[in-house]
Amino acid sequence: MSRDKGAKCIWIEDERPDEPTLIEGLSGHGLVASIAVDLITRQLGLSHHASIQSSEFPPVVTFADGLVQDLVRVYAGEDPPVMTLQSDLALPPNALKPVSNCVLSEVGVEYRRTIFIAGAPAESKEQLGNVQAVATTEALREELRDADVPVASKNGVVGGITGALVRECYQLDIPATLLIVQAHPHLPDPGAAQSVIETALEPLVEFDIDTTELEEHAEEIRNQMNQIAQQYKQVAEEQDAEAQPTGMFQ
Repeated sequence: MSRDKGAKCIWIEDERPDEPTLIEGLSGHGLVASIAVDLITRQLGLSHHASIQSSEFPPVVTFADGLVQDLVRVYAGEDPPVMTLQSDLALPPNALKPVSNCVLSEVGVEYRRTIFIAGAPAESKEQLGNVQAVATTEALREELRDADVPVASKNGVVGGITGALVRECYQLDIPATLLIVQAHPHLPDPGAAQSVIETALEPLVEFDIDTTELEEHAEEIRNQMNQIAQQYKQVAEEQDAEAQPTGMFQ
């Protein structure tokens, strides 16, 4: 791969779903999107359709089940027509524009709609799991109301890769919905992921997801996510100190 400043999509499967709903599951606050979309991808049996590669990604390698994998991946299925976008780690700011351009342009799929998930720090225990939605069009806002998904009534700002993707959708006239979920201020939050699936994603997309594992194995999921975050933090600190690549478990 050339060491340019952009990103490119490497297709593994030639066939694309017909007008799918794209659900974004990139790492963000509380890892809500990551946890929710990982469960959706597994339960719907979505296959690995593409990977996104960029020289702007952090110089690390991730793996699962004993195999190395690309940092950012696209999964897809036909019944229902759904695509998911997932990453193993939070992406640096300089990767936001290349990834958003790649997902919405190079993937070459005409989306029926796109759904983005952003975690926000809850200010109290009572707020945990609260969901508010924002739409890029009036038609989508009415769809949210028809599905009894709470629509945000106040002004706000969402940054990071999720904010960049939503803004790109708005500018490209791709219908997009942003789901803002109140999550634990400091820890990965499987409960918030369960809430956004049940409160918003199931009413909006034609699927039925069993979320019991998010409740029954919340502590296990939280510990696993924390371990990955600590490993990445250690790698980043060692690279800053030594200015050279390092192993994840050194």
